[in-house]
Amino acid sequence: MQVPVAYEQAMARKYPEQVAIAIARDAQGKYNPITLGWTMITSHEPPLMAISIGHTRYSLEVIRHAREFVVSFPTSAMASEALLYGTKSGRDLDKLAASGAKTQSAGVIDGVLLTDAVANFECKLVSELETGDHVLFVGQVVAAHMNEDRTAGRLYSLGDDRLGGVTPD
Repeated sequence: MQVPVAYEQAMARKYPEQVAIAIARDAQGKYNPITLGWTMITSHEPPLMAISIGHTRYSLEVIRHAREFVVSFPTSAMASEALLYGTKSGRDLDKLAASGAKTQSAGVIDGVLLTDAVANFECKLVSELETGDHVLFVGQVVAAHMNEDRTAGRLYSLGDDRLGGVTPD
């Protein structure tokens, strides 16, 4: 039986939730990553992915400036990087340098891939939609990459600032 509860109480039951990292180049030429929980596939033909970023986040202006971004699905071994990218601002810190994450050049867009991620998707911005306190960015996937280690597990948010991994079969 379902019982009425406050929105926040019911939302606490949504976990585990996927973790993604979006990366775009800012106006100063620095690649800025942000950790996100809200990302999804919105179309197969053409391939489109959407990410949601809060109005107060530096990455909002970075993606609007760059008009392209990479979506990376981090491995469970990348939890410390994901926490850094989600808790520090690129206005104040070069987060990629601070994390020591390995990167490689994107193939199509002016971006970088997280070398150790499960997968990376290069996206060109096609639209944005204001959604309350966030902006939904939709990007067309123009290139996809995956980790050659097919046993690398994905990172998920378990709620209450806890992160954990899921290993594929």
